[in-house]
Amino acid sequence: MRGRTERQGEMLLGVTVEEFIPASHPIRRIRLLTDQVLAELSPQLSAMYSNIGRPSVPPEHLVKASLLMALYSIRSERQFCERLQYDLLFKWFLGLTLTEPAFDATSFTKNRQRLLGQEIALGVLAEVVREARRRKLISEDHFSVDGTLLQAWASLKSVRPRDDQEPPAGGGRNPDVDFKGQQRTNETHVSATDPQARLARKGNGQETKLSYAGPLRTENRTGRILGVLVTEATGTAERDAALRLLDERLTPRKRVTVGADKGYDTKAFVEALREREVTPHIARNTSRRRSAIDGRTTRHPGYGQSQRARKRIEECFGWMKTVGGGRKLRYIGLAKNQLWATFTAVAYNLVRMAKLQPETA
Repeated sequence: MRGRTERQGEMLLGVTVEEFIPASHPIRRIRLLTDQVLAELSPQLSAMYSNIGRPSVPPEHLVKASLLMALYSIRSERQFCERLQYDLLFKWFLGLTLTEPAFDATSFTKNRQRLLGQEIALGVLAEVVREARRRKLISEDHFSVDGTLLQAWASLKSVRPRDDQEPPAGGGRNPDVDFKGQQRTNETHVSATDPQARLARKGNGQETKLSYAGPLRTENRTGRILGVLVTEATGTAERDAALRLLDERLTPRKRVTVGADKGYDTKAFVEALREREVTPHIARNTSRRRSAIDGRTTRHPGYGQSQRARKRIEECFGWMKTVGGGRKLRYIGLAKNQLWATFTAVAYNLVRMAKLQPETA
């Protein structure tokens, strides 16, 4: 007998969202870790709210939604709310029932941007790092630092002279702009779309793009991200940010090592590390110059180990740019992009923790 395509709707449904999620799905371990982290942050989250007024979107939902956006490459809050309407895994991860409606996109966006400021985002990252530390998944002695360029959500056609108040000829969203023969620098030009983005390129002969700098600090045992910043892409941004990240190391006043590539081999940076009691395991740059790293550092076996472990930081950049959607940033301004980078780092750490300790996650 041929089956019918027209079916009568269910009058009663006696199942829960929990039953639709496979027991072996890796997202289960990630949610368990997330719930443990949020339980520790509950007093801090409660202090942000008044005891009167209408109930808002729970902060736990905002945090979990930010993680889902990173884990599943969701590019906007509106796209997330649309998917939440029909994706049972998303409902289960947030703790919603089968019949609960998705968030209103406008309200969700405003709540997320207002409540998930830098203090909360950095607090979530710090708590994830503390959880990994309790599980002995983090090295407190050996770190790596590096940076990458993050392409801004702005076109080169938005670049105009700083003293030019007139819009480009042609009007519209894509005006006619002729760059040929023009010399543009960050001192004389600025993007009308994202004024905080700066003209930058990875190296000589590479294409110039409007970009931000994205420095990271990782530990060398498992490659966990300990700190992340989004800064203006200046010539010294990565080295300046690396010092800021190292000042936040887990155990102050404890001598540690830090691995880095040739771009960090400068006298000023090496001296700044030694002042902080940090041993610089930096790759030597001897091309037409004298390296700031001498044989007193390179003769030790730990120097080679730091250089080999340093490659793990590239895996972090790769994950953040592909899965996390950072190949081209989707937000405008330093603050919003910092929020994206922080939660993407949290998502990466949770994935790594769930893989390294699946039986205890």
